[in-house]
Amino acid sequence: MAEAHELKFKDTAARAAAAAACSAPPPAEAEPGDLAGDRMVLNVGPSHPATHGVLRLVIELDGERITRVRPEIGYLHRGDEKIAENCTYTQFIPYTDRLDYLAPMANNVADALAVEKLLGLERQLPPRCQYIRVICAELARLSSHLLGIGCYAMDCGAMTVFLHTFTEREKIYNLCESLTGARFTTTYTRIGGLARDLPPGWVEQCRQFLDEVVVNIEETETFLTRNRIFMDRTQGVGVIPREVAIDYGLTGPNLRASGVAHDLRKAHPYLVYDQLQFEVPVGTRGDCYDRYRVRMEEMRQSVRIVRQCLDQLPDGPVNAPAAKVLLPPKARVLTKMEELIHQFMNVTQGVNAPPGEVYFAHENPKGELGFYLDSRGGGTPYRLKIRSPSFVNLSILSWLLPGHLLGDIVAVLGSFDFVMGECDR
Repeated sequence: MAEAHELKFKDTAARAAAAAACSAPPPAEAEPGDLAGDRMVLNVGPSHPATHGVLRLVIELDGERITRVRPEIGYLHRGDEKIAENCTYTQFIPYTDRLDYLAPMANNVADALAVEKLLGLERQLPPRCQYIRVICAELARLSSHLLGIGCYAMDCGAMTVFLHTFTEREKIYNLCESLTGARFTTTYTRIGGLARDLPPGWVEQCRQFLDEVVVNIEETETFLTRNRIFMDRTQGVGVIPREVAIDYGLTGPNLRASGVAHDLRKAHPYLVYDQLQFEVPVGTRGDCYDRYRVRMEEMRQSVRIVRQCLDQLPDGPVNAPAAKVLLPPKARVLTKMEELIHQFMNVTQGVNAPPGEVYFAHENPKGELGFYLDSRGGGTPYRLKIRSPSFVNLSILSWLLPGHLLGDIVAVLGSFDFVMGECDR
């Protein structure tokens, strides 16, 4: 892994010039004497297993060589950002499950932290709540990377790895079900805390899983890391230079694979990440192989983080002492007029948020998941915008794919590990 590099941003004029320089070159003209034929236009997707969702690539080919690519999205658009304008902040939490639906608990945490920043509650969260949220986010990272690497290996012809990683992913689903009551769409986080505390015996179950997943990670590496077929399909393919990755706004493992050690958990710590020891893996070449290696190491670091959280997990409440934000205890609702009125107002109109604008960025498995909230007061946002890492990461395809062979598309797309439900928010 390469040394860490500082993330440097250019001014507006420099960024515009860099973007123009990095734009996809026009198709090369045939040299005199070359056999020139008609260019072929081929549709890859939107219904294709290697596109990892409803992504359509309109590709122009010169033989087997790609000369031009036009990504087309929007086949899964659901209008989440507009729906948020008619939901209370709590009502919108289930919609975050459906963004990156491979890491729903991480999405829940990101949304809740954005609203709590707006309400000024970020410093009132109990320590136990913060540690549990970190555990949820890192288990989501493990689950997402296990699926991403398993599907990537299957795309490249290694079916065994897919079955191998899914064994451990099923154990994470069991932990999610025990904790939240749901395996997939968890809706576990609440504004100001959590839906419930850890159930009895959950910590021991989680420790057992961590011991088992470490063995699985090592075995997965024996399948892929030195596999000649996998190396030939990924090394030197889909190379993204450091400067280009920054200019296109890549984040997460796709950025770090290009040698940029930018991780929001380190750069802008939140929750209790500044109290935990972990490393930020980075690559050296920025190719498909490096993106795979970075995700493998990130899983080891996630295991390291969760173990520290379990060891340091404090006692205490899991909800902030914010009476106007949280629902009152049911027993008091049934016996006290003030609590009854408070519950009625909170459920029907939502939390009375102050006017203002906030942005919170969370280090999700796919990259930087950001929530921008524009509040004019009241219980619903005036505007909500989501910074989708999958959407931003896919923006580089028009620059990246020309010059590659048609068969390289599968390897490049799999290395990005995107989710169209998040892209077409």
